[in-house]
Amino acid sequence: MGQHYGGSVSRIRSPWGALALVLLSGIALIKNGVDVPLGPPQPAAAAALAGRAQGETFLPVPLEPLAYAPAERVRIPSIDVDAPVMHVGLDQDGWIDAPPPQDPNVAGWYQNGIAPGQRGTAVVVGHVDNLSGPAVFYGLGSIRRGARIEVSRFDRKTAVFEVYGVEVFSKYNFPGPRVYGDTGQAELRVITCGGGYSKAGGYDGNVVVFARMVKTH
Repeated sequence: MGQHYGGSVSRIRSPWGALALVLLSGIALIKNGVDVPLGPPQPAAAAALAGRAQGETFLPVPLEPLAYAPAERVRIPSIDVDAPVMHVGLDQDGWIDAPPPQDPNVAGWYQNGIAPGQRGTAVVVGHVDNLSGPAVFYGLGSIRRGARIEVSRFDRKTAVFEVYGVEVFSKYNFPGPRVYGDTGQAELRVITCGGGYSKAGGYDGNVVVFARMVKTH
């Protein structure tokens, strides 16, 4: 389990480290949630990537990426998310270690990867629900293209990302290179559980939001 950041960072972290093995094997990265009667919203077909090629340039003049700095807070106004970010690594099974489920309003940033705003693909995860009901990313599947995601960092800068796709991927056939590939720009993926649900197997997929940095402040 990661910990809250409380000091300075003097170097840029290795881009992926041990996560590379997880991506190559196509394993979904968020463990199963728990039952909620009506279930979380799922992405509409209109929100999907619509055939954009990996590496496509989204901006006429790409923004200058930021230097490394740990994530502090994530805000997604369109779904009323305003949550602190804790730093997480991999658990003993090779999954990204999600924040403690008993605290529903905490997101996790994969600290051994890319920092939000750096060139490359940063990853933020969170629970869709817990034993008490909806959690931080319960509404993630309802995000539409064009929505903004703000990630504040410990260097007092904020990276602002614009959503350009939302999809559900099976946890048994998770397209790691497609989700985490370097497009040449600063990008963000926000991930939670999704798809079908059963008490025996939990959620059978992950909702993945694709976003690119469009400004900083």
